[in-house]
Amino acid sequence: MSDRISAIRARLEDGLAPVLLEITDDSHKHVGHEGARDGRGHFSVRIRSPIFHGMSPLARHRAVYAALAELMQTDIHALAIDARAPEEDA
Repeated sequence: MSDRISAIRARLEDGLAPVLLEITDDSHKHVGHEGARDGRGHFSVRIRSPIFHGMSPLARHRAVYAALAELMQTDIHALAIDARAPEEDA
């Protein structure tokens, strides 16, 4: 597991207490992409947390970005987010 994925996982676990968290490094799909040239990566996150209950999709994405804080400036170029409350998967 990459150091970046470990850092993303730690921030999301600490900030959002997920019951499910899957992080995928999609950077290999974007080699040569303008935004990938600065060394930051492309990631997908699938997260289920009770914290998201009653939140709008925009508020959920903002919560994920807030939990990741400076990683959005230093390590992450692009982030695909699938954020839901656990009961929404039923």
